[in-house]
Amino acid sequence: MAAAKQTNYHDEQNKQNILKMRAVLETLPPFCRTFFRGIEEYTSARTRLAYAYDIRLFFEYLHEQNPICSKMEIKDFPLSILDQLTRIDIEEYLEYMSLYQKDGRDITNDERGKSRKLAALRSFYNYFYRSELIETNPAALVAMPRLHEKEIIRLEPNEVSILLDQVEDGTSLTKKELEYHKKTKIRDVALLTLLLGTGIRVSECVGLDLNDVNFDVCGIKVRRKGGYEAIVYFGDEVETALLDYLEERQHIIPVEGHENALFLSLQNRRITVRAVENLVKKYASRVTTLKKITPHKLRSTYGTSLYQETGDIYLVADVLGHKDVNTTRKHYAAQADERRRKAAQYVQLREKT
Repeated sequence: MAAAKQTNYHDEQNKQNILKMRAVLETLPPFCRTFFRGIEEYTSARTRLAYAYDIRLFFEYLHEQNPICSKMEIKDFPLSILDQLTRIDIEEYLEYMSLYQKDGRDITNDERGKSRKLAALRSFYNYFYRSELIETNPAALVAMPRLHEKEIIRLEPNEVSILLDQVEDGTSLTKKELEYHKKTKIRDVALLTLLLGTGIRVSECVGLDLNDVNFDVCGIKVRRKGGYEAIVYFGDEVETALLDYLEERQHIIPVEGHENALFLSLQNRRITVRAVENLVKKYASRVTTLKKITPHKLRSTYGTSLYQETGDIYLVADVLGHKDVNTTRKHYAAQADERRRKAAQYVQLREKT
């Protein structure tokens, strides 16, 4: 009997996104397939799926709110419908996205949500306009929502120490949580130490295989956004936590297809993004009640600490896997401003009397 093919996390995620994409396309007008084929070479399956959801939402809005579009089913929309819409139609759609109801519940979009939806429409319109299949491009005339910078939420050094102590001893956990903690403590310490000590994304973390860890160079091979691979190096604390976990991991028999996974769930399957989010929330809630700590905030904690220690924004961008250093600079501008404020105190013009 042939052994089950072992699951590659990234390939499996890609496969699931492709299948979801096909299901969404069944609900959209046929001309949408042309667009998604056209952008396939330079976008990921995940990005195309996100675009598909946003474009479907736009068509659903038109079907409900636009007098012309309400007379036909969404699947029957012709490509020419894009030429019948104006800049005002798209602006009204974005305004509607601020608050609407679906399946009996209120759904809201902040400036970032609306910005992503407009970006999808711009790409959609631009493709057909540049292909000379439509004559107008109203999406290009709509200004992107102004994004206000968010404060970087991160853990202070003492909070990091308390968090890791909490993961190790579980003193603030409930009786029921302590039962699970006995089984997962070593894994959880390794997982959170890795996130805090490398700044990798949670999706990169759960996608790690056993052979992605190289203790000879103290590095892990991760699959970055966009599909490229990179080596991220770790320090002594991460090395110790990983070695402790791998010693325990040797005695666990994974479910078929999950043998290669580095981090396993209690069901001995590859741990999921949602499970990591939940365990971070569980431990972090015992450390601070004022901050909503997520795996991404642990990434921010690492990035901020690295920038404070080095002052090298290019190094931080490289380690975090940002393709554009401006993305990094935008996130850590507040830290740069703090350094500039300190600079004002370094230079003394006249000797104090």
